[in-house]
Amino acid sequence: MNQLEYKQKKYNINQWFIDLWVLTRIQYSNVRDQWVLIIILASSFPLSTLLLLHFFVEDPTEEMVLRLVTGNMVFALIITGINLLAQDLSWQKHRGHFVFYASLPISKISFILANLIKGIITSIPSFIILALIGEVLYDLSWKFNWFIIPLVFLSILSIVGLGVLIGFWSPSPQVTNIVLPSLMMFLGFLTPVLIDSSQLPNILYWISLLFPTTYVAEAMRELLSAGLTYKVMINSLILIIFTIISYILVLKNIKWRIE
Repeated sequence: MNQLEYKQKKYNINQWFIDLWVLTRIQYSNVRDQWVLIIILASSFPLSTLLLLHFFVEDPTEEMVLRLVTGNMVFALIITGINLLAQDLSWQKHRGHFVFYASLPISKISFILANLIKGIITSIPSFIILALIGEVLYDLSWKFNWFIIPLVFLSILSIVGLGVLIGFWSPSPQVTNIVLPSLMMFLGFLTPVLIDSSQLPNILYWISLLFPTTYVAEAMRELLSAGLTYKVMINSLILIIFTIISYILVLKNIKWRIE
């Protein structure tokens, strides 16, 4: 590689990071004014569920408490990472925003990553709020492990990836508004997020394996109760696979213009 090619390659890499930074700021500006409201609304539903179960269930076991708290932490990610993000992308798509992005000298990869970053930014606060409230409410003693940081980001990334995929796939905002609440309720209450997998019918259990939230909840419970185990590593590997697959599907199916 000669010096001219090296400089050109370096310029392209620098330009790609600049594009990503600008696109991330644009995407964040869409929710900047409502950021606090989004956090409150995203936290209120799982928090209400957590309080209801706290008042309703008498003398819960330690395992049940851990499942309730971590399940509602995952529920917060479902609301922000799937529900809100997919709705936002669907409206952007059908308002013609993608046509504007198509006119810019940017790559689809940069645009997708900008939306993933926005999803991560809006998901982290609610997740932390539910963890802190759950710890205080049930007087839990978390077994914090250094792996909790990469696991949290991997969990958010896999769930946000599903939200981005739904947002790009949705044929219309109306379909999005119908599909997402049903999906949110299904993932929250009919998969091993809040309840044990042994309590589910076989058909629901096998369907739940198709969603990253099942593995996020299991990995989170295992890490906070037993530390970094083989089960945590297996679930983390599955989440990486989910993230890669969702990213590839989005990249292959994204269309700047709608018919």
